[in-house]
Amino acid sequence: MAPVSALSRFPTGAKLFVMLSVALLLLALIAIGATLQTGRTADAEARARLRIAANESARSIAIELIGDMTALRVAVNALEADAGDAPSCARAQGVFAQQATTGTRFSIIDRRGRLLCGEAFHSDVPIDTSTAVGAAIVPDQGLILSVAGPRRGPSARVFFPRAFLTRLATPTSRAVPLASALVHDDTTLELAAIPDLGPLDRLDTVETDLGLGGLTLRTSTRSAPITSSFLVALMLPLLMWAAAAGLSWFIVDRLLIRPLRLLRASVAAYTPGEVIDPGKLGPLPAQEIRELGDTFRAISRTVALHEAGLAEAVVRQTKLTREVHHRVKNNLQVISSLINFHARGAPSADATAAYASIQRRVDALAVVHRNHFAEMEDNRGLNLRAVIGELASNIRATAPEGASSLSIALDVDPYLVNQDVAVAVAFLVTETIELAMNCDRAAQIRVAVKPGDDTQKAKLRVVSRAFVASEALETLLSTRYGRVIEGLSRQLRAPLHHDPMTGAYEIAIAVLGRD
Repeated sequence: MAPVSALSRFPTGAKLFVMLSVALLLLALIAIGATLQTGRTADAEARARLRIAANESARSIAIELIGDMTALRVAVNALEADAGDAPSCARAQGVFAQQATTGTRFSIIDRRGRLLCGEAFHSDVPIDTSTAVGAAIVPDQGLILSVAGPRRGPSARVFFPRAFLTRLATPTSRAVPLASALVHDDTTLELAAIPDLGPLDRLDTVETDLGLGGLTLRTSTRSAPITSSFLVALMLPLLMWAAAAGLSWFIVDRLLIRPLRLLRASVAAYTPGEVIDPGKLGPLPAQEIRELGDTFRAISRTVALHEAGLAEAVVRQTKLTREVHHRVKNNLQVISSLINFHARGAPSADATAAYASIQRRVDALAVVHRNHFAEMEDNRGLNLRAVIGELASNIRATAPEGASSLSIALDVDPYLVNQDVAVAVAFLVTETIELAMNCDRAAQIRVAVKPGDDTQKAKLRVVSRAFVASEALETLLSTRYGRVIEGLSRQLRAPLHHDPMTGAYEIAIAVLGRD
């Protein structure tokens, strides 16, 4: 158990793994860098040899072609002055006599197409004559160069076969195999190829401008090969680092990762009121993880104690809230009873009507409070259908003697609202119904709550013939009810619309949703 105890007291397994991995990785990177540097040196030497060979081949081709085209230009200028100048033609033929054995041919023709010197040959390849020397590549055959006289007189054209150009492009030193090709615009004439070139072989390429008709010589050679020894030297440091990292990871997993995973699972499965047990981590975890487990156990105990205290406090708060609501309900009932008592002893009918009006408003507040207390447990909001239904019943019960035929029809959707909106709506409905009763004791009143233009709004509409424009309605609005109704509409944060033709009051109210 001594080695196990020593491992458990190690400062941290993560530090061991990271330090060892970083140290070995640095050594591996140094070894890889040295191997790559050796490969880059070999590639640099190969590219240097390629540039030397490419310059030699390009110089050989350029010297030969420029000399031949210079001789042709001299002959063209002479034949332009004298079409029968035989010595000039003979000199041109002498220049190309040695090349004729390889298939080189030239011709000088006048502006009418008549042959003045050389050997007539035909080619369908178009040649750009806008430059001093025009060039065109005949695929897989050779190269055509052309030169024109200064005054659109005779012109010369020469064909160099592929074999001749290949011989010119072959450098004197053949230490490494080379591939060469003449390039003009998008056309290529392959001169030499590298034998046994595989699909995985890497090539270094150099392009050299010949300075003649837009021709370019492209020369390629194999890059330094990737040998098995090079791959072994490149991969061995990484393999060593991977082996050491794997061993370190095994140790860290036993000391750090697995215990942390078990501790995390215990914390994730924790529910308030329980106590986390770090003894499930086993004997191998590092000392820091053991201490962390003890800390979680202490915290879970503290949380359990706090949860119990909070639950007890919630119970006390609920009892206190219910007591407060009960007292408020009793107080409103006492106020309603006092108003009813004074109403029975009122000295006049106007005083009785005033007491009844006050009692209706107290009843409206009591209805909202009672429904709010009923909805407080789930806190969804007050149901307008229940509030307005109970409110209408109370108003019918307290209606004056002359309003015995009063009819209140309800068409209210089950919308949910908060307490502030419910209080304002209750008072507004009470005020408008009382206004209708005072204008017309036999009035028929319809109260509706329907969807509005917005999903978060509903439309409260109170309709009665008593709201049609009349002198009595104007008097009551100007003396008493107008200011109250206007204040309630401001509390609802929406304008109250009155249609004097149909007898309707309408306002938009904010809702929480539908029941």
